[in-house]
Amino acid sequence: MVMVSDELRKELAPTGVLRAGINLANFLLVTGKSAAGEPEGISPDVAAEVAKRLGTGLRLVPFPNPKDVGDAVDEGCWDIALIGAEPQREEKIAFSKAYVEIPATYLVPKGSQLTRIDEVDSATVRIACMAGTAFGLWLDKNIKHASIMKADSMDAALRLLLDGKADVLANLRERLLSDVLQVPGAQLD
Repeated sequence: MVMVSDELRKELAPTGVLRAGINLANFLLVTGKSAAGEPEGISPDVAAEVAKRLGTGLRLVPFPNPKDVGDAVDEGCWDIALIGAEPQREEKIAFSKAYVEIPATYLVPKGSQLTRIDEVDSATVRIACMAGTAFGLWLDKNIKHASIMKADSMDAALRLLLDGKADVLANLRERLLSDVLQVPGAQLD
């Protein structure tokens, strides 16, 4: 076991309990709830391991989406957070090396003229995505011509595509693998 200095412990858990911001919207990293109603999955497990190595207790601080986790940095309600690293967030949050990489990509409906990823950034294209996600922040930084439509949830972003209000759906690849079942004839990536 790695020995942790009191200085590091006080820096990472100033209250004596490690408070970990958890993004409940990432279904790959938060897979359910315990009988006590606490989030379960990779993110809570990583937070528990950090607390264990620090020799502190743990308090999970759940948020409905990554935007709310990131925005709460100024409130001082969490000591560590398990969200995607993005340059926009680095202005206020110091990120560690990635503990997981989750690919994101696009889904287009049947009959779409878009056949390659490099065609998506076009002035006539409307991209739907969930606001505040790492891939949404990536789109903000990298998409120069297409319109980006932000939704409050992954389901709402899918609804924009289904209702014809968006031409492309951007999301985590794993989520799109289930979304494709709701969009007959859709193409992924």
